[in-house]
Amino acid sequence: MQTTFSDEQLKDPGTSRANEILRACVHCGFCTATCPTYQVLGDELDSPRGRIYLIKDMLENEREPDAKTVKHIDRCLSCLACMTTCPSGVHYMHLVDHARDYIEQRYKRPFSDRALRWILARILPYPMRFRVALIGAKIGRPFARFMPDARLRAMLEMAPKHIPPVSRNDDPQTFQSKAPKKMRVALMTGCAQKALNTDINDATIRVLTRLGAEVVVAEGAGCCGALTHHMGKTSESHASAAKNIRAWVREMDEDGLDAIVINTSGCGTTVKDYGHMFRNDPLAKDAARVAGIARDVSEVLIELTAADEQGNDWQPEVEWNESATSSRRDEAMVVAYHAACSLQHGQQIKTHPKTLLKRAGFSVVEPSDPHLCCGSAGTYNLMQPEISTQLKERKVKTLEAKKPDVIAAGNIGCMMQIGSATQTPIVHSVELLDWAWGGPKPAALDGTFIRKDEIPRLR
Repeated sequence: MQTTFSDEQLKDPGTSRANEILRACVHCGFCTATCPTYQVLGDELDSPRGRIYLIKDMLENEREPDAKTVKHIDRCLSCLACMTTCPSGVHYMHLVDHARDYIEQRYKRPFSDRALRWILARILPYPMRFRVALIGAKIGRPFARFMPDARLRAMLEMAPKHIPPVSRNDDPQTFQSKAPKKMRVALMTGCAQKALNTDINDATIRVLTRLGAEVVVAEGAGCCGALTHHMGKTSESHASAAKNIRAWVREMDEDGLDAIVINTSGCGTTVKDYGHMFRNDPLAKDAARVAGIARDVSEVLIELTAADEQGNDWQPEVEWNESATSSRRDEAMVVAYHAACSLQHGQQIKTHPKTLLKRAGFSVVEPSDPHLCCGSAGTYNLMQPEISTQLKERKVKTLEAKKPDVIAAGNIGCMMQIGSATQTPIVHSVELLDWAWGGPKPAALDGTFIRKDEIPRLR
């Protein structure tokens, strides 16, 4: 694509990067075939190619964003399926993130939009605030249908029936390896996940320590910054990210880290991009170091369960739980694997979770069109509920068509989104692996969604 940025414009690092990305686009339109919003809306401007034209025009002419451009940029899920499809290597993620920052600085949204985005940015990244908000939403949920704004209804309906107690395992501390030590890792405990489902981090700690990893929860680490980053609130997202960088670099420099383990794939995509986010910041070197060792939990588990030097496959020391069988008598439990967009498109991790689940004895199936987003996409299901609901219904239909015993995913947002529309239990992949390798049965599989005993301290 030909661009006409001036030399003066290209002095801005964001514009310079946008120029590189725009020039890589060849207008082929392959991206339209895998774009969820184009599939649902059928509008060229709601496809990556259409949005690229809007962004190019806005940036080149340095014009104030108009309502039309903002509407179509806001409708983007940032699922990044277009990046997987693109034959030209167009880095759409960096382009749309820059466009959102540009819009945030120059466009005055309607008051209701500004208020909603302000609330989300100041609640979701903070676990205790989010817990209080969930309790309030739970109380107000019966009145959701009376809310005139669909986004407010979505916020109330998002509240889970049960809010787990705080897990002290998420506090800064170190968990010693239960097996001969192979590595030392930092676990990113996240923000929203700590309020919505404490079992995921607990299961991750058990699995990692059982396989020979020393796990540290670093003092000062918290939200990765993804939620505010995708709203265009760059200063807020960078402030969150900077805290993580400093916390993890401190661990790297003191006792060393082999990996930063992330079990929420949306966070993983962002942390792995810290090098780009901070490329013009004094923290650039440290940010690149952190991004260089950031790993999805499935990547680390593949490494820890690799064959030994003699070529012998890894085997768990415990027998497979007798209860881990299908409701279909002696058959293996059928797991429908939902590939989170941030994992398969953002991080290009497509086989590891399925490989691990199969090794653990599960029968793994996938829905049709697994590349299409479920409609969660961070805060998208709260800010674009109509489109999100259509994508959710499509995803649930394709998952349920496989008649699984359980649905597994690697991202808390997807789990909440899909779980709100199906009776089939949905759990994190690592919870199933933990169960298969000697841990407790996931609470969702009991039909209670509540841990029957107090959350155990793992240290």
